Amino acid sequence: MTDFSNSLKIAATGLHAQSARMRIIAENMANASSAAKEAGGEPYRRRIPTFEAVYNRELAAHQVEIGKVSYDMSDFQSRYEPGHPAADERGYVLYPNVNSLIETMDMREAQRTYEANLNVISTSRAMLGGTLDILRG
Repeated sequence: MTDFSNSLKIAATGLHAQSARMRIIAENMANASSAAKEAGGEPYRRRIPTFEAVYNRELAAHQVEIGKVSYDMSDFQSRYEPGHPAADERGYVLYPNVNSLIETMDMREAQRTYEANLNVISTSRAMLGGTLDILRG
């Protein structure tokens, strides 16, 4: 029975990690069009979630946790908009280094991984229920 509960706990950590990943991706997408607040200022910088495999002694297994959230240090997008309040002396405005296509693909991958963890939980619960039915037998 402990193997079933261990698989549930491990899958739950995967759900938590992917949920945090989806929140970060959603934040990136929400800020994709946010210009710098002042002339010459920096706009929103894309955030990148990382994961860590952490050994859990109680489960005698590795589980996943959200790690450090780092920043994408790629260049910002620059657009010529001389009338914009955040335009520099040359008329260019800096926009975030967020690529909506990349964020959409990352979100889809996170959703699939989340669903895979849900399937592990559903399957484990079904197997646990079947085992209990056999034992009641």
